Amino acid sequence: MKAGFMERGPGRTLLAGTLANSLGNGVFLTVSALYFTRIVGFSASQLGLGLSIAGIAGLFAGVPFGHLADRKGARGTAAALLVLAGLTTATYLTTDSFPLFVLIAFLYAMFERGAHAARQALIPAVLSGESLVRVRAKIRVVTNVGVSAGATLGGLALLWDTGTAYRLTFALNALSFVVCGLVFLRLPAVTPSPLRAPGEPRLAVLHDRPYALLALINMVMLLHIPILEVVLPLWIALHTGAPRSLTAVLLLLNTLAVVVLQVRVTKKIDALEPAVRAFRVAGVVLLASCAAFALSAGRGAVTATAVLVVATALHVYGEMVQSAGSWLIGYELAPKDRQGQYQGLFNTGVAAVQMFGPVSLTLLLIDWGTPGWLVLGLVFLAGGLLMAPAVRWASNRGAGAGEADPNALTTV
Repeated sequence: MKAGFMERGPGRTLLAGTLANSLGNGVFLTVSALYFTRIVGFSASQLGLGLSIAGIAGLFAGVPFGHLADRKGARGTAAALLVLAGLTTATYLTTDSFPLFVLIAFLYAMFERGAHAARQALIPAVLSGESLVRVRAKIRVVTNVGVSAGATLGGLALLWDTGTAYRLTFALNALSFVVCGLVFLRLPAVTPSPLRAPGEPRLAVLHDRPYALLALINMVMLLHIPILEVVLPLWIALHTGAPRSLTAVLLLLNTLAVVVLQVRVTKKIDALEPAVRAFRVAGVVLLASCAAFALSAGRGAVTATAVLVVATALHVYGEMVQSAGSWLIGYELAPKDRQGQYQGLFNTGVAAVQMFGPVSLTLLLIDWGTPGWLVLGLVFLAGGLLMAPAVRWASNRGAGAGEADPNALTTV
């Protein structure tokens, strides 16, 4: 990592903790499915059912645990939930019972998504202004680097293909959560939010319709996530003449682009107006990406490969711009004393897309083909264009508790 990339103070601590945790996550993602099916002995359908049940916990954990971070302090809550997630991961090694596996997976998803919400509340609590969005971009870069390095270590476990090798990777993932939680304890203490006023709802974010609309639009835009991870391998194999190994190359292209360009892209997105403009750009670029993916259908190896490279390049640029815009909008239009519950709702879109996106996009794109790509592209375009009026509504309704300046949005 370049010296100029590193931060000082809280930014450096956030990056160090994230790197440790993402390294463990990369290992876990690489080996977990084979561990549970080959070593423990669960069937693929059992594994899918268990993870789907756990996904429900992840889907609903963000807001209540984010609220807990607001009330008890984001630093301590994030650290505690990270440690609990790590300990829960370690208990995977103690069972071959399917009901117990489902319970462990449920608890792990709940603690992991809760920790994510508390972490998102912690970031604006210890950072401010330009450094907040810059560090958020660097966190995404560090996450990609850590997951890639972890996947490499997981690959070694797959190469050895022994129960001991798999268990060591699980232990590493558990340790990564604990280390991340302990590192975060080095951050400045965060003052808990004041007690709510009489008559004020406990979870105010659930009553904030303008902010809920922002979260919904962001969730729609996040449908770009399963495209490369789930849809692309199937699309290449079933609809194009490109070599199947191209999937790995395109995923590597995506990762390298994020590592090299994410911080540079984010530098231009430092206020609500450019953040809204970023969503418009993302909508147009992701539409173009979908059109390019559609054009690869039925092409020979050389032509399909060239078109898919272009489609992937457009995809990663749209992804980076949308991510940068979402960070600023999500933070800026949430009250500073309720960042936990607000970020919990805003980032629920990630859990929702991870749970429902693969199935819905497989049906839309793989089964329907070219028309499906065009429909998805128009959905991205609509989401990118709708963010401007949604931000104006949230600003005018005071979703940011007076922190956003509505006059700054008159041109978006």
